Amino acid sequence: MAQRTYSDPKWWKEAVVYQVYPASFLSTGSGSIPGWGDIKGITRKVSYLKDLGVDIIWLSPVCKSPQADMGYDISDYTDIDPRYGSLDDIDELIATLKSRGMKLMMDLVVNHTSDQHAWFLDSKSSKTADKRDWYIWQPAKYDADGNRQPPNNWAQILGDANSAWTWDEHTQEYYLSLFTPEQPDLNWRNPQVREAVHDVLRFWLDRGINGFRMDVINVISKVEGYPDAPVQDKSAKWQPGFMHFANGPHLHEYLREMRRKVLASYDTVTVGEMPWVNDEEEIVKVVGAESEELNMIFIFELMDMDSDTRKLSIGPWKPADLRRIVSKWQTVMYEKNGWNSIFIENHDNARSVSRFVDDSKQFRELGAKLLCLLATSLGGTLYVYQGQELGMKNVPESWEIEEYLDVETRNFWEAMQALHIGDESALQEDKKIVSRKARDHARTPVQWTSQPNAGFCEEGTKPWMRVNDDYLKWNARSQLANMEGQSVVQFWRHALQRRKNFKDAFVYGAFECLDNEHESVFAFKRTSAENDNLWMVVLNFSANELQWNLPKGLQVHGFIESNYGDAPIEPKDGKVRLRAWEGVLGRCFVE
Repeated sequence: MAQRTYSDPKWWKEAVVYQVYPASFLSTGSGSIPGWGDIKGITRKVSYLKDLGVDIIWLSPVCKSPQADMGYDISDYTDIDPRYGSLDDIDELIATLKSRGMKLMMDLVVNHTSDQHAWFLDSKSSKTADKRDWYIWQPAKYDADGNRQPPNNWAQILGDANSAWTWDEHTQEYYLSLFTPEQPDLNWRNPQVREAVHDVLRFWLDRGINGFRMDVINVISKVEGYPDAPVQDKSAKWQPGFMHFANGPHLHEYLREMRRKVLASYDTVTVGEMPWVNDEEEIVKVVGAESEELNMIFIFELMDMDSDTRKLSIGPWKPADLRRIVSKWQTVMYEKNGWNSIFIENHDNARSVSRFVDDSKQFRELGAKLLCLLATSLGGTLYVYQGQELGMKNVPESWEIEEYLDVETRNFWEAMQALHIGDESALQEDKKIVSRKARDHARTPVQWTSQPNAGFCEEGTKPWMRVNDDYLKWNARSQLANMEGQSVVQFWRHALQRRKNFKDAFVYGAFECLDNEHESVFAFKRTSAENDNLWMVVLNFSANELQWNLPKGLQVHGFIESNYGDAPIEPKDGKVRLRAWEGVLGRCFVE
């Protein structure tokens, strides 16, 4: 087989992927629960997405589920949860997308199932059940006082004050449930499990979808023997065990098998969610041009940049950190023949305009456009999360904790209440963490109009989750109708079209960071393979007006765009003047 290279054209490399979180996208009332987003709502907005520049819709889980973790606990892989609609609705969505030259990517959740899945119900029925070995069961341990203990000290991922193991009274053993007790982990060492997963892939690919986002796919292979995790927090009983289950001993074997037995027979796009791994060589093993595993993965180093020791925490970061991380992975993939996924938002993280720029009334629009200019100018496959194109932000700090519905947030708050009994000052700090970092911020209904419920569902129907308070001004209809200036969504439309027009540079081209020292500026150059198409992006990640020195030998033909919407200020005497949170794009040449 001839070696493929970074710049070899592929449809999935050039595609713009738009993630739909279905519960919060649009409710037409066609599902079984009023105020819940449904599949027909997605079909209704296909033209909006096509006009935006979207090529692929990534649909977060809509399969049957008890919804312990918003559909990431699947009880039937081959049917649709009634709250979202039916298989006929999915078929209609697929057909509508194909008629517009678009594709559908499904969320594949196969590290674990729901505890209500028929496989698990059989597995827990007895120690001799046919599917007992389809899940990970272990006997209890006992301490010096004879008290029953889980097999090891691993912490639950979505509630790290709890054990990752759940006791089953009926069969008197523990089962591994890394995320919640309602999400038992499948035993991928069992070839029958892998074949069953392969059948799930075939079911959806034969139905007409075009690929998968694979949920925590690097967790499917655990270290045998399930050793204790090293103690990172001496005050905690349960410890993060990712070093024993992330990128485990058989991961590459399982992914290559999936490729060989299923994916190679279809023209697919695949992206793996792979937390807890930043090792370059390990990642390139998965996404390298000849790896025959996945097309790309989500690397979470940027998403972890503003965290401390745990995800729900607030850690210090500087623009230099963002510059270092982005530059690192742009360079690694280009030099090592891998492929990047470009994203700064998803359903598991707070809104980017509230995390990485300034979401105040004065700077919110500028910050949203600055991040758009960054994302659309980087090499790789671009992912946009619903509402990101509108500059949707975190909910107000004034919201009470009861408005937060996510299982991770609720587990965190329960643990903090137990830890800080009677300490209102500490609880206020915990509430600030929720207000800054909770997954709930990304899950408020999309703000379509200034009508009641932001046009997400009919007036008089209560949305499943409260709509952000700012929808009267910040909504798609008002932004699309803004003819006086360039709104956030209009800026996105323009930037995505430019990315497609100049894909040789922005998608496939070489990346070079132009300044590794400046406190606030991230400046980089994109160059096409033919070296005749050079672009420069200069981003001011601060509220200060400043000057940035052009590198010696680099000349600017002219800046053609600023996120301020007016004519960019041209360089003078080798200096570029940048206003607060300004980003500029220009054509350049090397002397």
